[in-house]
Amino acid sequence: MRVPKSWVPVIAKEILEELLTRNMIQLQVPKEKTAELLHELMLEELMVEARLNEEVREMLKKFDSEIAKGRLDYRKLFELTKQKLVKERNVVL
Repeated sequence: MRVPKSWVPVIAKEILEELLTRNMIQLQVPKEKTAELLHELMLEELMVEARLNEEVREMLKKFDSEIAKGRLDYRKLFELTKQKLVKERNVVL
């Protein structure tokens, strides 16, 4: 995640305030609850890449011996695998 976790609730509140100020939304639940839900959604979306990276790391563990012997470049293998998963899953990073 490129945004520190501690910033997410602050950013969520700012976005909510801006949407309300511009009359772009009307709330049907309390503002605090809406901000909390927005925070959760944003955090979930920001964690997509972190979860994908962890999945790629797990996938590459089976090649540890080949990587250690210098037969495979971990960085290249990681990027290629990640790109393949992004394309297959239509993930936006």
